Amino acid sequence: MPPCAKASARPSSSDRASLPEPAVYDGVQVAPGVVIGPGADLQAPCILGKAPRGAADGELPLVIGANAVVRPFTTIYAGSTFGDRLQTGQGASIREDNVVADDVSIGANAVLEFGNRIGSRVRIHSGCFLEMVTIEDDVFVGPHVVFTDDPHPMNCPRYKDCKGGPVVRRLARIGANVTILPGVVVGENALVGAGSVVVDDVPPGAVVVGNPARVVKYVGDLTCGPGLVARPFDWPPYAGV
Repeated sequence: MPPCAKASARPSSSDRASLPEPAVYDGVQVAPGVVIGPGADLQAPCILGKAPRGAADGELPLVIGANAVVRPFTTIYAGSTFGDRLQTGQGASIREDNVVADDVSIGANAVLEFGNRIGSRVRIHSGCFLEMVTIEDDVFVGPHVVFTDDPHPMNCPRYKDCKGGPVVRRLARIGANVTILPGVVVGENALVGAGSVVVDDVPPGAVVVGNPARVVKYVGDLTCGPGLVARPFDWPPYAGV
C-alpha cells in the first residue's frame, strides 16, 4: 500500500476503526485510544493521538470523523474531537482540548493550541495561530492570522481566568496577517482587512482596517471593483444576511 493510500484499507471492525494498541501504518503513527471514521486518507508521515504533557499514552481519546484528509507532517494530540471531513494541510499542529465540527479545513503549518472551539464549514488558512478561540460556523480565516489570548504573558497566575481568546461570530471573514487581541469579539458577517490589529470588538457587518482597526464602512456598502458581480458576498452563505 503506497504512503498516501486510503485509510479504509486499514484494519477495522465497524464503521469506525478503534485502535486499542499503538500502531504504525505506512508511516502513520496511531496511538491507543484513537477512533477514526471510515474513508480517512492519512498521508505519511503523521502522528495521531500523541499524549500531551502530563498524560499517558491512551489516557485521553482522540476522535476523528468520517472522510478526513490528514496530510503529511501533521500532529494531532489526544484529547480532541473532530467532526466529518476534516482536512489538514502539511505540518499542521493541533493540541489537546480542541472541539472541531464538520467540514473544517486547517491549513499548512497552522497551530491550534489548547481550548479552541471551531464550528462547521470553517477555513483556517496556512500559518495561523489559535489558542482558546471560539469560531462559529462559515468563517474564513486568512493566512497567518494570529489570535492572542493572554494580555499579560509569562506566567500570570490568573491566566485561564482572564479574558481568554477572541470570539468570531458566524459568517465573519478575517484577512491575511491580522492580529486579534484577547477577548475581542468579531461580529457576525464582519470583514477584517488584511494586516489589521484588532483591539476592540467589531460590530456585526462592519468592515474594519488598520492598526488599531477602525470601522471604515459596512459589508453592505462594498462594491465589486471589476464589476463582475452586483456586490461582493451576494452569494451563499452570505446572501440575505
